[in-house]
Amino acid sequence: MTYWYEGPLAAFDTETTGVDVETDRIVSAALVVQDAPGARPRVSRWLVNPGVPVPAGATEVHGLTDDHLQRNGRWPAPVMFEIAQLLTEQAAAGRPLVVMNAPFDLTLLDRELRRHRASSLGHWLDATPLRVLDPRVLDKQLDRYRKGRRTLTDLCAHYDVTLAEAHDAAADALAALEVVRAVGRRFAARLERLSPAELHALQTSWHAAQARGLQAWFARSGSPETVDTSWPLRPGMPAAA
Repeated sequence: MTYWYEGPLAAFDTETTGVDVETDRIVSAALVVQDAPGARPRVSRWLVNPGVPVPAGATEVHGLTDDHLQRNGRWPAPVMFEIAQLLTEQAAAGRPLVVMNAPFDLTLLDRELRRHRASSLGHWLDATPLRVLDPRVLDKQLDRYRKGRRTLTDLCAHYDVTLAEAHDAAADALAALEVVRAVGRRFAARLERLSPAELHALQTSWHAAQARGLQAWFARSGSPETVDTSWPLRPGMPAAA
């Protein structure tokens, strides 16, 4: 019997102009598909001219400058269409989609679709919903008392996964996929009997509980910051920013 973490997986990642899903833009994205552990991945990449300035802080993270994106990036509308189309194909094929911190990348994609295609991610996936696997949520639930940060870099180090080039969308997507496989193997006794659909549903409640815990910590610290409990996609605003 082949368990889900040994079978076909896809992974999606973006690089952006910032961290606000309502106002920031995608500047690069990648979809990685791997049929089995160790198999050569198939990679789709997109480079986007967002039509807005890229802050220096964002460029420091991913290395993509205004000049480079204006010269080499494509306009957002066709790119968002292609991404949504390929994600729909993954869902139709029954291939789980790995997304590190899914509420960020998937919500940002949804807002870009609304902004440039007068559509939404939910519209694309009405007939074939995604089965999302979020390594951040899985790790935090299954190894909840481990101290330390849980960024992708941290998870790669903990699960002995190679991250070839951090903050490159394709490299990050592949690394997140490998982390999910590693999580599956390490916690096989708790995960192998679950289907991706069951795991998707469980992560919804796991993330909500994790978010409430973080919100309580912020409250004790006197911070006004709020934490959204929605997963893997935050509800749409009345109009895209």
